[in-house]
Amino acid sequence: MSWVKDGSAVKANYLGTVVSGLVLESRVKYGGKVQYTVELDQPVQFRWRTDTTSRVLVDENDLIEELEAV
Repeated sequence: MSWVKDGSAVKANYLGTVVSGLVLESRVKYGGKVQYTVELDQPVQFRWRTDTTSRVLVDENDLIEELEAV
């Protein structure tokens, strides 16, 4: 399985909230860890922000599963 998941649908744990969405970009961070930019299916509201969030950065170790493309 490749670390590049551009265009893949994923489910991930983002700061204790399970989110799902489409991977827009895969990158290797300084230090060698992989990170994904995910456009969420449904925007989420976090208590420390006044606006909803529709795009998040998720580390590879926080991915729960890669979903089937619809």
